[in-house]
Amino acid sequence: MARLSNQEGLADWLPSRLAEERPVVTVIGDSILDGWWEGTIERFCREAPAPVVQVQRRDFAPGGAANTAMNLAAMGAQVRFVSLVGEDSGGQELLGRLRSAGVDVQYVVSHPGMTTTTKFRVSSGGQVMLRLDDAATELPAHGLEGVAAAIPHAIADASAVVLCDYGAGALGGPVRSALLGLLAPSNDDGPASLRRDALVVVDAHHPGSWAELKPDLTTPNAQEASRLLGVELPGGAARCPFVEAHAEQLLRASGAAAVVVTLDREGTLTVRANGANRRLSTHRTWARPQAEKQASGAGDTFVAALTLARAAGLPLTTSVDLGQAAADVVVHRPGTSVCTTDELTRHLSGFADTALTATELAQQVEAHRRDGKRIVLTNGCFDVLHRGHTRYLNQAKQLGDVLVVALNSDSSVKQLKGPDRPVNHEADRAAVIAALSCVDHVTVFDTPTPIPLIELLKPDVYAKGGDYTPEMLAETVAVERWGGTVTILDYVPEHSTTAVLERIRATGDTPES
Repeated sequence: MARLSNQEGLADWLPSRLAEERPVVTVIGDSILDGWWEGTIERFCREAPAPVVQVQRRDFAPGGAANTAMNLAAMGAQVRFVSLVGEDSGGQELLGRLRSAGVDVQYVVSHPGMTTTTKFRVSSGGQVMLRLDDAATELPAHGLEGVAAAIPHAIADASAVVLCDYGAGALGGPVRSALLGLLAPSNDDGPASLRRDALVVVDAHHPGSWAELKPDLTTPNAQEASRLLGVELPGGAARCPFVEAHAEQLLRASGAAAVVVTLDREGTLTVRANGANRRLSTHRTWARPQAEKQASGAGDTFVAALTLARAAGLPLTTSVDLGQAAADVVVHRPGTSVCTTDELTRHLSGFADTALTATELAQQVEAHRRDGKRIVLTNGCFDVLHRGHTRYLNQAKQLGDVLVVALNSDSSVKQLKGPDRPVNHEADRAAVIAALSCVDHVTVFDTPTPIPLIELLKPDVYAKGGDYTPEMLAETVAVERWGGTVTILDYVPEHSTTAVLERIRATGDTPES
């Protein structure tokens, strides 16, 4: 069984493998109870020009930090939850649902002077008509002191600590002091310090307020990243390049080792500084949006999956990809929901057997072209996926709108690489490549070169990785004949499949199946 730290791509066995790790994750933050009331509208009220919603269904779900805890538990973590709620019906409903999900709530403080924040969304025909927020205007000091006292016990031996600070006050005053005293790196030598043992993740409306903590990860959305930078982020295609250009400022303002900016329908962008020379690197994911749903809390799902994966030892880039996949599951459902291990497995399994025939692919590409999309084609063996592959494919995606990956068939891989290759059959290779958020379509070709496929698809860009020049490629003439361009992407010699296989043989690890 391969070590998770070597896993550079998504696969359908991965969610179950992560659940087997059962890492202890402590979630601390602002609790919310989300209420979803659905009904029909047939008339307007007499008192005002407002629709009358005849409520037919009432649903409740834990929201805010409680939603992060629910998602972690659904994906297999052992979750300890720390928060402050009221001794009211909202608090009882919230705690009951958390307990039913297997979340440890012994560290939640229930206070009689507290109103549990509840957000009622009233909708009809799938459209939210009104939201009513019932929340405490001031949190009781005694309740916050109780939360602060619970923190040392709640984070003991935890693999990860997630701070969900939505500005409602649960992480203020004595709670903040306790967290900084226990988790800030300046306290490394103290007996209570867990800073070097636990992954620290900050999910906050104002991430800069936790810079002193120097978290391992912080996960701002676009608006929160804008606050960190002190400037407005541009929209559309300019947003990611803008964030990337300000990577160093984001890291400095957040104090984090890595910043994962979530950009809703545009996916995510991860920035971090590597090595002693603090060289900046980035990683991009792309969302898979569908029809608009009245979904809430996909960001919490993303943070939960990301934290679980990192706590279990997955590389950061693979962890971010998994978080994107989990968010893709819940964003297509109305209301506040969680992503379970089984649902994430089915989602990733859905990429199996997804390689298109040349004819099917040509039809898809033509439809994209009618929509004004720029088509990028690349090809390769992609056997035993590694970081060099994922970096290359993410670069290729940024050259256009639609990325098509053409895989060498098993027979052609043997001719190119030798009789002991490929390690993974073409169906498995196609499934893993298709699971990457940057890849839109996968096909398999059996010809000596992809020239017949190039002539069929007429891509706008043909991307190739390695120490080539366009003049060295036989494909260049075919690409340019139709007005396309050839782009040579970064060559990453230290990340080769051959090197990976040599390490596997040396350590005795075998690829996961």
